[in-house]
Amino acid sequence: MKLPKITDAQQLADLVREIGFLPLFRCEIAGFSLQECTPANRWFVKDMEGPWEWREVLAADGEIAYAKLFHKKAGFISREWYPDFANYRRDGYDFDARYDDGLATLQSKRIIDILDGHGEGLLSTDLKRLAGFGKDGASGFDSAMTNLQMQTYITAKNFQYKQDKHGRPYGWGIGCYALSENVFGAEWVTSRYSVKPKESRELIVNHVAELFPGAAVKQIEKVIK
Repeated sequence: MKLPKITDAQQLADLVREIGFLPLFRCEIAGFSLQECTPANRWFVKDMEGPWEWREVLAADGEIAYAKLFHKKAGFISREWYPDFANYRRDGYDFDARYDDGLATLQSKRIIDILDGHGEGLLSTDLKRLAGFGKDGASGFDSAMTNLQMQTYITAKNFQYKQDKHGRPYGWGIGCYALSENVFGAEWVTSRYSVKPKESRELIVNHVAELFPGAAVKQIEKVIK
């Protein structure tokens, strides 16, 4: 499948809903990324909206997940496909059970415990501080955040900017993260728990194979891993 050229947030949202999920950056499967279907003049160009702004629109809409979702890199998953990713990536575990079985770190638990008490989500800077990371605190915040996003326990809810003395935003948007169940609804996120995680994985693999029939199974598995 040759993906269409994307030039605005609405086109991106329509594409993700159509094909189900999409990595942000180039991956093992040629043509399967936003980077490859966005004109070069939309990346890092002053006063012109591009992928970095579009991701903020999609995250804030609450219908498409944006997080580190593909081989520890950023990407998008539609609301329709998110339950299968949650079922596959969580492998039948809610977070507490994963931690109790020794499959999650204390760093991850600190993050989950804080977000569990902030249903509206927290800026990553505040989350880091409240969970006891940073200077004179625990290490491993970034890796724990990445793992929790990959496992679909947390997702980006929106982005906020610092403001100068005139109230004008500047710099990079700071991600606000929340438990995925608080963004998409607990019943929906866990709605595929009735099938084996392996079945959800096979469904995802087969879907990518249909979109890109030239892709090898190993390539697909590496992308969705």
